[in-house]
Amino acid sequence: MKKVELVEAVAEKAGLTKADATRAIDATFEAITGALVKGDKVPLVGFGTFAVSKRAARDGRNPRTGETVHIAARNSVSFKAGSALKEAVN
Repeated sequence: MKKVELVEAVAEKAGLTKADATRAIDATFEAITGALVKGDKVPLVGFGTFAVSKRAARDGRNPRTGETVHIAARNSVSFKAGSALKEAVN
């Protein structure tokens, strides 16, 4: 599902205009992003939890040359699906 399709679905289900649905979705994404940047978890009961996980620095290999390459430490976003979402999908 693309963002445009999400906007259309939200607008239809909530009885909003597409412009209002776009603003609501953008605001939701910004709020989630802002919380993750601060290092907070974002639990959405019944849907899932967004969190930031830290990846340690490590050595990897370039598959083309076989040369050892250092991969720097970084943060990564993780999502764990909630029980209601898991049940809906299965």
